Amino acid sequence: MAYGRSIRRGGSDSDYNRLVLPGWRDGLDSSFSQRRGGRWNAPGEFPVLYFNQGERMARVQVLDKLAGQPYGPEDLNPREQHQLLRVTLPEADYLDAVTEDGLGAVGLPTTYPREADGSTVPWARCQPVGRAAWDDGLPGIGCRSAAIGARPEDEELAFFDRAGAPRPTARERIDFDNWFLAPTVSP
Repeated sequence: MAYGRSIRRGGSDSDYNRLVLPGWRDGLDSSFSQRRGGRWNAPGEFPVLYFNQGERMARVQVLDKLAGQPYGPEDLNPREQHQLLRVTLPEADYLDAVTEDGLGAVGLPTTYPREADGSTVPWARCQPVGRAAWDDGLPGIGCRSAAIGARPEDEELAFFDRAGAPRPTARERIDFDNWFLAPTVSP
């Protein structure tokens, strides 16, 4: 690997998911992120699919999206809220933006997703890292989550949707009231 350090992620026993809206026909369509951009890709550059590792991370993402609103997820119509798309990601060596060594190798602070002063590392600082990883032919980036409420061990994965490369496989699509609002059982 010419750029940064790698971290092995994906595979059949991994627990990744994506939040999708009920009206989305294809929950693995990357065209929106290519047009609008995201943390690891600037608008108009290259297609990325953003995934959460585990259901807890998906819950954190929903709460992050609603942060600052005068209502919570329980106040919304569940038929209009995010569904959970469980996926299998291709097992591969992704760029490491999880470990301190990996973050240091790409010039991000070891406190990522926070700067030393506690502010969030901006997208403008992450997008060149994504561009370099894309240009190096990497399959994507395993990273710590920047969502409000994420713990240091909470991860996301930015999957680079390259033509002709192995793609994620959708396993199950679950309505909001059956995953977010359903009672959870403690182990």
